[in-house]
Formats: sequence, structure tokens, C-alpha cells
Amino acid sequence: MERKILVKDDFIHALKQVGVRDGQTIMVHTSLSSLGFVCGGAQTVIEALIECVGENGTLMMPSQSWKNLDPETGVHWEEPKEWWPVIREHWPAYNKDITPTNTMGAVAEMFRKWPGALRSDHPARSVVALGKQAEYLTVNHDLSNIFGEGSPIGKLYELDGYVLLIGVGYDKNTSLHLADVRAEYPGKHDTIEHSAVMVDGKREWKAYQTLYVDGEDFEEIGAAFEIQYKPVRVSLGNSSICLMRQRDIVDFAVQWIQENR
Repeated sequence: MERKILVKDDFIHALKQVGVRDGQTIMVHTSLSSLGFVCGGAQTVIEALIECVGENGTLMMPSQSWKNLDPETGVHWEEPKEWWPVIREHWPAYNKDITPTNTMGAVAEMFRKWPGALRSDHPARSVVALGKQAEYLTVNHDLSNIFGEGSPIGKLYELDGYVLLIGVGYDKNTSLHLADVRAEYPGKHDTIEHSAVMVDGKREWKAYQTLYVDGEDFEEIGAAFEIQYKPVRVSLGNSSICLMRQRDIVDFAVQWIQENR
């Protein structure tokens, strides 16, 4: 496929077509490379999003730093097992002003340092938000409550917010993890995670219990959801964007998981 070039006006036009409006609260997932050549890169995407939701709107993006988990979980698959004790002892403690994102994309990586943006305190599964509801969404992100009620994803549900997929599939749709929490299914269980955090001014390798999630069936859920709900999808460059009401996809996913897992 011939690579296409995009400017900010292209983004604004597509965002309005798909239903992004002033005042909305939106969780955004992006893949810049899938769109073609974006003139201005991540900055262009963020500026277009900010213009479309306006001063009364809020944008949220995943800023996960999941390398800050125990090597035993597979996050350091490229490193030999004999290095794991060294990683556990020396991996830098989470610092929301410094710690980079891991595979969240160029847009989320830039957004975490955008002027006025706020980042949650979870050392491995943080989010970053900008706008009217940013403080509410990011405050008190508990270690054990990564995706459940009262987490940033749970709060987005309370606000009746939206999910916007820009050049990515449902495997990147973090809101589906709220359905993981709410649904009952065989094999549902907690796990013990570990992350490097600061406690009373000292680095600590902290253990915490949380729900085990993997998301391996999220694409199946998304395909079934699109058949039933037909969310608006608009072409953009070499890919597309899709906007959905978060409550719709979460409620659908809860039922799907309980019937199919």
C-alpha cells in the first residue's frame, strides 16, 4: 500500500466525522506508524485531539511502564534468567515525571509530558490525562486496583466517556479490562505482581495482589461488538479511526466473556 501523508486538518476532519465533540471525555489509543506519514508526528495528533474536545473536554491515554514488573512474568523476555535478581534489585523506582512508557506509542509517550497533563501513580499501569476531568481520572490509582471500580478506567465509565481507537485494534482497548474485572468466568484469578516504587523516600520492590488479565480474546470481542453496535469508523491515511461509548463496549464485553470464556 502506498504510504499517505497527513496534516492536522486531516485529523480534525476525521475526528469530527467519527463523532468527537467539544466537552467529551475520551480514552485514546494510537499507532502513529499505521497511519502513514503524519506531518508533525505525535504533536500533530495531540493538537488535533485537544482542539476537538475543547476546554471542557478531557483526553486520557495509557502510559503503562510494564517493564517495571517482575521478570518472571515475561516482561524482560529478551534477557537471560540469571539477570533477573539484578533487575529486581536495581530497576528504577517509578517516577511519573520521568519513567517512560513501554510500547504505548509515540503519541502517548509525548502526551505524558504535555503541559498540564497529569499522570497516575501506578508504577506499571499508569494513565495520563489532560483537561477538565484529568485530576479526577488520575488520582488514587491503587496498586491492586489497576482496571476495576475506582481505577481510571472505572472512573471513565462513571463519567460515561468514550474510547477512540486511532490506527489500532481492540487488542489495545484497555477499557476491556474493566469487563475482565466485572465478568465471572472459569479461570478468573488474582496474581501477585511486583514493581519498584518509592516508599518513604526509599526504593522498594513492592508486592501487590491484582486480577490476572491477558487480553488474548479482545480482538474477538471487538469483532462481535462491531457487528452488533456498528460504531462509526472513518478512514484516515493508511488506517482508520473508531469512536465508541465506553459503557457500550464494556457492558457488551462483560456478557461476551461470561458466555464465551
